[in-house]
Amino acid sequence: MIPSSIPRLPPHAPGMRIGLFGGSFNPPHAGHMLVAEIALRRLKLDQLWLLVTPGNPLKNTSGLPPLEQRMAAARALARDPRIVVAGLEAEIGTRYTYDTVAWLTQRAPSLHFVWVMGADNLRQFSRWQRWAEIAALAPIAVIDRPGASLASLNAKAAQRFARHRLREEDAARLALARPPAFVFLHDRRIDLSSTELRAQAPQKTRD
Repeated sequence: MIPSSIPRLPPHAPGMRIGLFGGSFNPPHAGHMLVAEIALRRLKLDQLWLLVTPGNPLKNTSGLPPLEQRMAAARALARDPRIVVAGLEAEIGTRYTYDTVAWLTQRAPSLHFVWVMGADNLRQFSRWQRWAEIAALAPIAVIDRPGASLASLNAKAAQRFARHRLREEDAARLALARPPAFVFLHDRRIDLSSTELRAQAPQKTRD
């Protein structure tokens, strides 16, 4: 259940274009920051809120580092002051993207939200709870990731909303577009993943 009290949102002003980039960020890495920076630049956003989730419902969360630890690691990587790291989902008690976006659009109707995701997530977007309704709440920006372009654009969600796809040169209009609307952005890419970084991390030994 979403609490009736209103958590403190990051500082903002009416009419701002805000990107929402959610994930476990376990760990956050340069690829995440590149997605955030591309979204800010290509979509002409005022801010990007990097929403660190308490746990991804589609993933095994056993061994997931504490939320504050992952948030601190993300803040350490963020170079652009417009990237705001937030633990909003823990504060409002949501685990699913639909609930988070619905809460934000209801509580901050003067803001223009865009959901931002990597192309690898578009491939499995149709597995997300109420995925089509997410697309009806906010425009979606998909940022290309290494090896994900073709499979992503052939995915169920991409095919479902193909007629609502904006051209890349119109990406700056996305935040003001009436949903459903999405854009697929090709840009600089970094071949990094949190899964690979966890696998490469040295295992801790017990005393």
